Amino acid sequence: MELDQLELNQTLQESQPEGKTIPYLTALIGWSLPAIEACDKLNRPFVVVGPPDFKDYAEKHDITFVGWEFDRLNEGSDKLYKQLKALGAEVAVPLYEECVEWAGALNSRFREEPRLFNRSLLLRDKGMMKRKAQMAGIKVGVFEEARDKEDVKRFLKRVNDALLKVDGDKNEPIHCKPLDKAGSVGHRAIDDPSDIDALTDSDFPLLMESHLDGQEFSCEVFVHGGKIQFLNITEYVKLGYSNFVPPSPSLEEKRPIIRKAIEQLIEAFEIENGVIHPEYFIMPDGTLHFGEVAARVPGGHIFDLIERAYGFSAYEAQILCSDPNTTEEELRKFFPAEDDALGYAGCLMVHPHVNYIEKLTIPEELEEHSFFEKHDMFTPPQGKVAERVGFGNHYGTIFFFGDDSAEMTRLLVDYEKYDFYL
Repeated sequence: MELDQLELNQTLQESQPEGKTIPYLTALIGWSLPAIEACDKLNRPFVVVGPPDFKDYAEKHDITFVGWEFDRLNEGSDKLYKQLKALGAEVAVPLYEECVEWAGALNSRFREEPRLFNRSLLLRDKGMMKRKAQMAGIKVGVFEEARDKEDVKRFLKRVNDALLKVDGDKNEPIHCKPLDKAGSVGHRAIDDPSDIDALTDSDFPLLMESHLDGQEFSCEVFVHGGKIQFLNITEYVKLGYSNFVPPSPSLEEKRPIIRKAIEQLIEAFEIENGVIHPEYFIMPDGTLHFGEVAARVPGGHIFDLIERAYGFSAYEAQILCSDPNTTEEELRKFFPAEDDALGYAGCLMVHPHVNYIEKLTIPEELEEHSFFEKHDMFTPPQGKVAERVGFGNHYGTIFFFGDDSAEMTRLLVDYEKYDFYL
């Protein structure tokens, strides 16, 4: 049955046979086979709310499914809550960026806490996010919102004037990002006024930020009851290309100040349950600058790396932490100690260095290295390399596991330059 066939006044009682107990369902918002498998392994009944294109697959595999277009708001959007409530859903878990505010809206209704929706909007709008962080005393770079190209030109000039640049000096870049896109989608670094001409009307409004030096890293924080249950730190070797878990000793020793920064973020953003994925820059003097934070499954295969390094499913962890009714005992049994990693798990996301691919080459020395585990690289049938969007569209991933962070870093740096596709 399609959502628009449901009557708005449908009630929980009308949708169930008399005397039948309605299950406590977890609503997975988005489509992710690992998340579906995680719910099944946890023996938690679930319903998937995903793009309508997945309906046939869901029916074939007996997955309870509701088709929904996440990029479209309409007067009938309340029907989604009504249908999920009728099925017995009590908690919504966002899997992707576009699903965060939908999960927030649903959870605010399930729990009768209107502020949950407002908090989800805070995690979606980068401008609002930066202002909230700044008001809470969290260090951020200089930022403004732009409505047109003239705003960008003025911001580039003001930033470089403040850095005391003179004629002939190379400009420090500014970063322009969409206000509500995931990760690096639409991200541009601009250091020359002529670069601004490449922006189109569809790029606005956008967020402008000053450039931050220092080492960038992310955290994957599993939160329940407003408290950190497990803090993973992911070291970026090259943003959009390579990362590994846990971090090298030099970054790991900063865990106490990183934990303190995360606790400040959780308090400032009033985060109660779920997973957050903040990114920070650590400066040479050890201070932290906040980049941004998401509230969904991170990119870069980080959940896979967490499972390889620590031995637990991050998808299961997200589901457990998203549910306010999960007990402390369940969480204690589930999470290992943060210093109890089995080794370093890393991955390299491979991007072709050519515009047209004729063949795939895998060096023998890579496959024979003790850290190499597997790869899923492929040669596209059409041969032409797709236009890159942000840091997406990689043509396969190489996964590594070993006991030495320095060797892990070396491998990721060396093979990032290798021509796998010719």
